[in-house]
Amino acid sequence: MPFGEVVCGAPGSGKSTYCYGKHQLFTALNRPISIINLDPANDNIPYPCAVDIASLITLQDVMDEHGLGPNGGMLYCMEHLDANFDWLEARLKELGPDAYVLFDIPGQVELSTNHESLKHIVQRLTKIGFRLAAVHLCDAHYVTDAAKYVSVLLLSLRTMLQLELPHINVMSKVDLIAQYGDLDFNLDFYTEVQDLSYLENVLNAASPRYTALNMAFCSVIEDYGLVGFETLAVEDKASMLHLTRAIDRATGYIFVPSRDTPAPEGALEASSAPASARPNTFSLFSSAAGAMAGNVRDVQERWVDAREQWDAFERKEWRKEGENIREASEREKVQAEARGKNRIRERK
Repeated sequence: MPFGEVVCGAPGSGKSTYCYGKHQLFTALNRPISIINLDPANDNIPYPCAVDIASLITLQDVMDEHGLGPNGGMLYCMEHLDANFDWLEARLKELGPDAYVLFDIPGQVELSTNHESLKHIVQRLTKIGFRLAAVHLCDAHYVTDAAKYVSVLLLSLRTMLQLELPHINVMSKVDLIAQYGDLDFNLDFYTEVQDLSYLENVLNAASPRYTALNMAFCSVIEDYGLVGFETLAVEDKASMLHLTRAIDRATGYIFVPSRDTPAPEGALEASSAPASARPNTFSLFSSAAGAMAGNVRDVQERWVDAREQWDAFERKEWRKEGENIREASEREKVQAEARGKNRIRERK
């Protein structure tokens, strides 16, 4: 049973960078990963691409052939992919039954909010056995402006309702948030989407003409009660690991037994099915149960309140790690030389 993520978000939110970072992390963890580029306008792919939609259709070809603009051409490309889903299905089968796949989606937001082609593709992926979660990236700097934050909440809510998948909203680039000014509230107010009535004074000061409209938007968001955010600093290993665990819980991948850590006898059903398709009682009770580790207050301390101190601490730890590696390498070199001398003496 293959697992995967549908990585969506507005242009510039960091989708391709996230996919590249996820590839680096999973490679280091010895976890399988394949990345599928479904953006026909992306001709500068930073990650190793297992399947590229450019071999089926490109945005430039559509614009040249049909006289469409970038937006209309993008919709045409996704409709073409929907109509030729068998092309995508055949290439996904080549990845094997235990693949973990990232689908890098174009940044045109109407594809994930109101256009039907992407929704159809997701539904068909689900029907052929994929366990998917939507990972919706939003640039964290929007929280520094109350009106933009409300618009991001509406976009996230609409995406959740449209795609109908287990959904993880992510504030990306949280490591850069301090560059855009002070926050009106602590970071957990924004990630947990707490009482939005506190935004009223800020919204009134920015645009008093639209006070009633803004508060109506807030009321809709709170009535649904669906939107919340994880945070992401893609270059920070702890942040990537935390988000990976949240996504694994959403897709059910956390129940898949590890290749390196054998489960106790009887925890896995004896079956010829792949490990990802067998019930795993051990993981159910040992890994998935309980609250998520980590706290958004720690994120605020790391990237907002005490960033300089944390940066200095990490540089110090990196130097220690480098020195330890060099010392270990030197010891191995000395030991190898000593072993070589001993062998020479034994021959004599």
